[in-house]
Parts: sequence; C-alpha cells; structure tokens
Amino acid sequence: MADQNLDDGLRSLAEDGARRGRLADAAVIRQRGDAHRARRHAASVAVGVALVSLLTVGVAVGRPNAGPPTSPVGPPASGSPSAPATPTTTPSPTTTATVTPPVGPPSTPSSPTDPVLSGTREVTIVRVQATEGGIALDGELMEVDDNSGRQLFVPTPLGGDTYLIKAYGKADNHPANDEPACWQAYNPGNSGPLTVEGAVCDNNNPAQRFTITASGKRAYAISNASAYLQHSPTRGIILEEVGDAPLRSTFRFVDNGPARRPLGG
Repeated sequence: MADQNLDDGLRSLAEDGARRGRLADAAVIRQRGDAHRARRHAASVAVGVALVSLLTVGVAVGRPNAGPPTSPVGPPASGSPSAPATPTTTPSPTTTATVTPPVGPPSTPSSPTDPVLSGTREVTIVRVQATEGGIALDGELMEVDDNSGRQLFVPTPLGGDTYLIKAYGKADNHPANDEPACWQAYNPGNSGPLTVEGAVCDNNNPAQRFTITASGKRAYAISNASAYLQHSPTRGIILEEVGDAPLRSTFRFVDNGPARRPLGG
C-alpha cells in the first residue's frame, strides 16, 4: 500500500514537472511524498475514530434505557416480623344507662314489700269498698260485722305472689283457735258460684294457693287461678272470673301483731 502511494506521488510530480517544464529535486519530491502520506494517514485515522464513535452511539441507541433498579413495594423481608402498630384508643364518653322498670308486679319478689305479707304478722282483712265489717271464715268465707268466725289471718308466702292464707280464731289460748285452718277454693258443682271454705292446710293443694297482688294504695286483689275474690250483693263473698272487667272488690290488710305459733310447731 505504501509503494502504491509513493508511485502515485512520483507520477503526480512528473506530470506537474511536464506542465511547468522542469522537475524538482529528488529530496523535495520525497519530502512531498512523505507529507502526502502523512495527510492520508491522518485522514484514515480520523475516519476510523468516526466509525468507532458511530458504532458506540448505535449500540447506545439500540439498548433500552433500563434506568435504576426499582425497589420492591412493601416492607423489606427480615428474619422476624415487625411488631404490629398499637392503635391509639380514645376513651368514649361515659354514659348513664337508663333502666326501664319491669311492667307489672315481679313474679318472684325477693322479699315482700309490705310486712303484712311476710308471714310473720296476723292481720284482719276488710273490703275497701265496704263501709263496715270485715272478712271472717266461719265454715265458708263471708263478710260480718260482729266477732263470729275466724277473723285473724296470716298470709304465708309460697314464692312470688302466691300465698297460703291461714285463719285463726281469737287469741284466747284455746287450742281450737290456735290451730289454723286454710282458705281453699270450693266448686259446688252446680249453678252456684265458687266459694272459699276452711280446710286442713296443704301448701301443695292448688285450691289453697292464692295470688295476692297490689291494686291501688295499700290495697290488694286476691285470686285463685283466674277467679277473683269479689262481693256479690245477693251471694256475699265469692270467687268470680271477671275477664277484662274491672274488679269490684279489693282488700286491705290491717296489722294485728305477731303471728302466733301453731300447736305442734
């Protein structure tokens, strides 16, 4: 390649000499040839550098811009789980609960609200609507205005509003008066009304289990099953089913002192 370049250079000089009419010295010719070769070499180097730059740019353009690695979203993995965040608790305002009282009388009161229903007091029983007299057990329950019959009673609790009503005679230390008889509902089995008679006390007998519930100020309704103790102008004191009708008779218990101890305990 170098000899070819030299020949080209000599040929060019010869042609130039022919045009001008003389040839340059040999040293000048060689100097010019060396300069020509140097210029061609520099040009070749420049072309090579340019090609390398173009290749570099092409590679850079062809490679996608990966960019910096993206960190994964979420907490870094570690050997032990991070402790859960403790929520901040805001105390709620203190409120006062409203207690709604139960409707109607309690079915099993813990203790009687009236001492006359405690089973430790003897009472007389008077009808609230009566102007005189009181209740007496004389064979059967009736309303009297004298001292006849058993007129002292001890309502003895059996649980809830249920009572065994014991009847005593006057307190004269007579054995017959100190031994109680108990109220018992009686059905004559005919067209006559239900009545209350005296019987040997038996708190397991449903006919002797009477319900006593408050009905007005210190007044009570007395019933057995669904029949209420009522006053009839023609039949006296009877047990009557009244349905939804208002009660005609309610009763008041009048304290007459401590209950006596029955004979035999």
